[in-house]
Amino acid sequence: MAYDAVEFRNGLDQGLMMYEGLFETIDVHFARFMVQLSGTNSPELVLASALVSRLSREGHTCVDLNESMTGLMGKEAKAAVLDLPSPEAWISALRSCLVVGGPGEYRPLILDEAGRLYLHRSYENERRLAEVLLRLNARGMPFDEALFTKGLERMFPPDGTDGHDRHKAAATAAVSRGLCVITGGPGTGKTTLVCRIMALLLEQEPHLKIALAAPTGKAARRIEESIQRSLELIDCTPEVKAMIPSEATTIHRLLGFSPGSSLPRHGAGNPLGADVIAIDEASMADLSLMSYLAQALKESARLILLGDKNQLASVQAGYVLGDICDVGGSHAYSPDFAGLVARTTGCAVPLGGEGGMQDSLVELTRTYRFSKDSAIFALGEAVNSGDIGRSLGILHSGGGAELCWQDLPLPGELNRALNEIVTKGYGGFLASDDIHERFRLFDAFRILSPVRGGPYGVAALNRLIEEILLGAGLIEPGRLHYHGRPVLVTENDYTLRLMNGDIGLIVSEGDDLRACFMSREGSVRKISPLRLPAHETAFAMTVHKSQGSEFDQVLLILPERDSPVLTRELVYTGITRARSAIEIWAASEIFSAAVTRQTQRGSGLNSMLWGRGS
Repeated sequence: MAYDAVEFRNGLDQGLMMYEGLFETIDVHFARFMVQLSGTNSPELVLASALVSRLSREGHTCVDLNESMTGLMGKEAKAAVLDLPSPEAWISALRSCLVVGGPGEYRPLILDEAGRLYLHRSYENERRLAEVLLRLNARGMPFDEALFTKGLERMFPPDGTDGHDRHKAAATAAVSRGLCVITGGPGTGKTTLVCRIMALLLEQEPHLKIALAAPTGKAARRIEESIQRSLELIDCTPEVKAMIPSEATTIHRLLGFSPGSSLPRHGAGNPLGADVIAIDEASMADLSLMSYLAQALKESARLILLGDKNQLASVQAGYVLGDICDVGGSHAYSPDFAGLVARTTGCAVPLGGEGGMQDSLVELTRTYRFSKDSAIFALGEAVNSGDIGRSLGILHSGGGAELCWQDLPLPGELNRALNEIVTKGYGGFLASDDIHERFRLFDAFRILSPVRGGPYGVAALNRLIEEILLGAGLIEPGRLHYHGRPVLVTENDYTLRLMNGDIGLIVSEGDDLRACFMSREGSVRKISPLRLPAHETAFAMTVHKSQGSEFDQVLLILPERDSPVLTRELVYTGITRARSAIEIWAASEIFSAAVTRQTQRGSGLNSMLWGRGS
């Protein structure tokens, strides 16, 4: 269809002027491209296209056209709300555009029956992931109940509490179903539980091939370490223990992604060989990656997902674990599954629901890391529930050595405020001559921030920390790489066997410097700093980068201004990185705003899995 390009461009730009400040250049270019492809300068298409582009960059997989602009884009959209078409008119206008199709059609934009508008790839990723998860959830797996019951008695000896009940229910789901999703906060025993589950599965089928993976190299190494510790706690034969995998990999490497390739080697036409795939830290996995994984499972495979549904969502688009777990929902188990649990474990689970996703989902609630009177545990619970009053009450009441609150210092006062905590927190590892001890001491303390830029972001904090350590004579001046510099790898390098999230320490060896990394066997790998892939200084880290890590002591610094990135999930994640003590520097109003703001990502996956709408 012919059109006047200048007229179209002028009309589009005028249409977007009323939303000035809401969109970046890339959003406008995408809207212009959709208009040119469609051959119509529909204002509804202009706005919808720019919205899809912007929100996909912010982690949403779709735009629900039934929501208000304020709900979609926050306070900055308030002035534009009156200019929105009604949902009915908007949806009707888009359905007449050539670039907009329905489910199953090959168009750049997909509009489903519920009024959710997607980029085509995002819709296909959601659809394919949902189809596989629903198939796994519906598939029962044959197993020897008597053998399983005996195994449970050995693996979960009575501990005088009901702490094992949910663990046993999770083991029942993993053995009897194609899908098992285990969620719980830090210290709830997820890794020990999955180790026992693998032993129970191998007792049923000794020839099962099991694969362990995680979204990042750091998370993969942590589950390896946890599995090694857990093996000492489980009661099974040496033969079964020997078959439990001791190595984990990244999901990217498991699927066979190679540098420069956007598609993995394994997929529907070339499935993975593993019979059981267990994914740790599943909250960090984005929609695209999880969709590729689901499509690569062979027909008979089991999938076990482990993670904390209350942690931060993935950096990329999607809210996969949260959608699967139906965050905010409450579900009882079906009579069939509840009966199976009662028969095999002697435990009772909430009963009253129909068969559905809930029969594959178990939430662990008892923590083995913190005592019931732990200030860190209480604060994490209060933040997770969005209880601002209780959260501030816990912070301001003082938790002794375990919990400390301080009003955010002014930027000019940061050096003085940080001096003591930095020299004390990092002085030990910098003074140590033993590389293993250095790694242990470095992991004892970390400074976390939600943001990268600004005076309270990790870039400025790392520079300031280096100034403090230089002034204390703990590091050497004038060099990019210096003895004691901690580095955080930010991209995978399979040649060097370094993964995004790996932490290394620069050490001097005579006149040379070496970047040292701990291997899974506990040995130290040394490479030239010049060969390092993309990396950054890691005295201070973003809360996102800290996921999957734990430190004895944490200093969490929130910025001076409110921002959409400051959410309940982010604060909870930062708090729960601490094993023994946490100090928080923030303004009360910023902390309160963050606890109030819950992550909301546009997605249709929850509806597809839980049967709400199309």
